[in-house]
Amino acid sequence: MDFSAMMNPAELNRTQFDVDAFNKSLNGGKAFKPTLDKDDFLKILITQLQHQDPTKPMEDKEFIAQMAQFSSLEQMTNMGREFAKVASVLRVGEAQGMLGKNVEIVNGSSSVTGTVTQVMRGDFPMVMVNGTFYDLAQVEKVIE
Repeated sequence: MDFSAMMNPAELNRTQFDVDAFNKSLNGGKAFKPTLDKDDFLKILITQLQHQDPTKPMEDKEFIAQMAQFSSLEQMTNMGREFAKVASVLRVGEAQGMLGKNVEIVNGSSSVTGTVTQVMRGDFPMVMVNGTFYDLAQVEKVIE
Protein backbone atom coordinates (compact mmCIF):
# COMPACT_ATOMS: atom_id res chain seq x y z
CA MET A 1 0.00 0.00 0.00
CA ASP A 2 1.35 3.43 -0.90
CA PHE A 3 1.05 5.59 2.21
CA SER A 4 2.44 8.68 0.46
CA ALA A 5 -0.92 9.11 -1.32
CA MET A 6 -2.66 9.44 2.05
CA MET A 7 -0.17 11.82 3.73
CA ASN A 8 0.38 15.49 3.19
CA PRO A 9 4.01 16.59 2.54
CA ALA A 10 4.61 17.64 6.15
CA GLU A 11 3.43 14.24 7.43
CA LEU A 12 5.49 12.47 4.77
CA ASN A 13 8.65 14.39 5.74
CA ARG A 14 8.06 13.74 9.45
CA THR A 15 7.52 10.03 8.80
CA GLN A 16 10.70 9.83 6.70
CA PHE A 17 12.61 11.60 9.50
CA ASP A 18 11.27 9.09 12.07
CA VAL A 19 12.14 6.12 9.82
CA ASP A 20 15.68 7.45 9.27
CA ALA A 21 16.15 7.98 13.02
CA PHE A 22 14.91 4.45 13.72
CA ASN A 23 17.21 2.94 11.07
CA LYS A 24 20.18 4.84 12.53
CA SER A 25 19.39 3.44 15.98
CA LEU A 26 19.37 -0.09 14.52
CA ASN A 27 22.63 0.43 12.61
CA GLY A 28 24.70 1.85 15.47
CA GLY A 29 24.22 5.49 14.44
CA LYS A 30 24.90 4.88 10.74
CA ALA A 31 22.27 5.74 8.18
CA PHE A 32 20.65 2.76 6.44
CA LYS A 33 21.30 2.62 2.70
CA PRO A 34 18.83 0.45 0.78
CA THR A 35 21.00 0.48 -2.36
CA LEU A 36 24.68 0.34 -3.16
CA ASP A 37 26.37 3.53 -4.27
CA LYS A 38 29.76 4.47 -5.69
CA ASP A 39 31.38 4.43 -2.22
CA ASP A 40 30.23 0.84 -1.68
CA PHE A 41 31.56 -0.12 -5.11
CA LEU A 42 34.94 1.44 -4.26
CA LYS A 43 35.05 -0.40 -0.91
CA ILE A 44 34.36 -3.70 -2.66
CA LEU A 45 37.06 -3.00 -5.25
CA ILE A 46 39.63 -2.13 -2.56
CA THR A 47 38.72 -5.22 -0.53
CA GLN A 48 39.05 -7.36 -3.66
CA LEU A 49 42.50 -5.90 -4.40
CA GLN A 50 43.65 -6.42 -0.79
CA HIS A 51 42.61 -10.07 -0.73
CA GLN A 52 43.66 -11.19 -4.19
CA ASP A 53 46.17 -13.98 -4.58
CA PRO A 54 49.61 -12.38 -5.25
CA THR A 55 50.53 -15.28 -7.50
CA LYS A 56 47.45 -14.62 -9.65
CA PRO A 57 47.04 -10.86 -9.89
CA MET A 58 43.98 -9.42 -11.51
CA GLU A 59 44.20 -9.20 -15.26
CA ASP A 60 44.71 -5.68 -16.62
CA LYS A 61 41.57 -6.01 -18.70
CA GLU A 62 39.45 -6.89 -15.66
CA PHE A 63 40.85 -3.99 -13.66
CA ILE A 64 40.25 -1.52 -16.50
CA ALA A 65 36.71 -2.84 -16.94
CA GLN A 66 35.98 -2.38 -13.22
CA MET A 67 37.41 1.14 -13.25
CA ALA A 68 35.25 1.97 -16.28
CA GLN A 69 32.20 0.63 -14.44
CA PHE A 70 33.11 2.75 -11.44
CA SER A 71 33.52 5.85 -13.60
CA SER A 72 30.16 5.22 -15.29
CA LEU A 73 28.48 4.70 -11.93
CA GLU A 74 29.92 7.96 -10.60
CA GLN A 75 28.79 9.92 -13.66
CA MET A 76 25.27 8.44 -13.48
CA THR A 77 25.08 9.32 -9.78
CA ASN A 78 26.17 12.88 -10.50
CA MET A 79 23.68 13.20 -13.37
CA GLY A 80 20.87 11.89 -11.17
CA ARG A 81 21.73 14.44 -8.48
CA GLU A 82 21.79 17.29 -11.01
CA PHE A 83 18.48 16.17 -12.59
CA ALA A 84 16.90 16.20 -9.11
CA LYS A 85 18.11 19.78 -8.63
CA VAL A 86 16.68 20.82 -12.01
CA ALA A 87 13.35 19.15 -11.21
CA SER A 88 13.22 20.98 -7.86
CA VAL A 89 13.88 24.35 -9.55
CA LEU A 90 11.16 23.61 -12.13
CA ARG A 91 8.64 22.73 -9.40
CA VAL A 92 9.40 25.98 -7.54
CA GLY A 93 9.10 27.96 -10.77
CA GLU A 94 5.78 26.32 -11.53
CA ALA A 95 4.49 27.16 -8.05
CA GLN A 96 5.63 30.78 -8.31
CA GLY A 97 3.93 31.06 -11.69
CA MET A 98 0.62 30.30 -9.97
CA LEU A 99 0.81 33.35 -7.68
CA GLY A 100 -2.32 35.45 -8.13
CA LYS A 101 -4.06 32.83 -10.27
CA ASN A 102 -7.19 30.88 -9.42
CA VAL A 103 -6.59 27.18 -8.90
CA GLU A 104 -8.55 24.08 -8.07
CA ILE A 105 -7.00 21.90 -5.37
CA VAL A 106 -7.98 18.26 -4.94
CA ASN A 107 -7.71 17.38 -1.25
CA GLY A 108 -8.78 13.79 -0.76
CA SER A 109 -12.40 13.47 -1.85
CA SER A 110 -13.06 17.22 -1.77
CA SER A 111 -11.86 20.10 -3.90
CA VAL A 112 -11.02 23.69 -3.02
CA THR A 113 -11.03 26.63 -5.43
CA GLY A 114 -9.31 29.91 -4.72
CA THR A 115 -6.48 32.31 -5.53
CA VAL A 116 -2.85 31.42 -4.78
CA THR A 117 -1.68 34.12 -2.36
CA GLN A 118 1.63 32.68 -1.22
CA VAL A 119 4.23 30.07 -2.28
CA MET A 120 6.53 28.17 0.06
CA ARG A 121 9.71 26.98 -1.64
CA GLY A 122 11.54 23.74 -0.90
CA ASP A 123 11.82 20.19 -2.17
CA PHE A 124 8.03 20.00 -2.01
CA PRO A 125 6.72 23.48 -2.92
CA MET A 126 3.42 24.44 -1.36
CA VAL A 127 0.82 27.01 -2.40
CA MET A 128 -1.48 28.91 -0.08
CA VAL A 129 -5.14 28.98 -1.12
CA ASN A 130 -7.83 30.42 1.15
CA GLY A 131 -5.35 30.65 4.04
CA THR A 132 -4.23 26.99 3.87
CA PHE A 133 -1.06 25.54 2.38
CA TYR A 134 -1.43 22.69 -0.13
CA ASP A 135 1.19 20.59 -1.88
CA LEU A 136 1.83 21.65 -5.47
CA ALA A 137 0.96 18.11 -6.59
CA GLN A 138 -2.60 18.66 -5.31
CA VAL A 139 -3.22 21.47 -7.82
CA GLU A 140 -5.57 19.97 -10.38
CA LYS A 141 -6.37 23.05 -12.49
CA VAL A 142 -5.07 26.56 -12.99
CA ILE A 143 -7.88 28.86 -13.99
CA GLU A 144 -7.13 32.13 -15.82
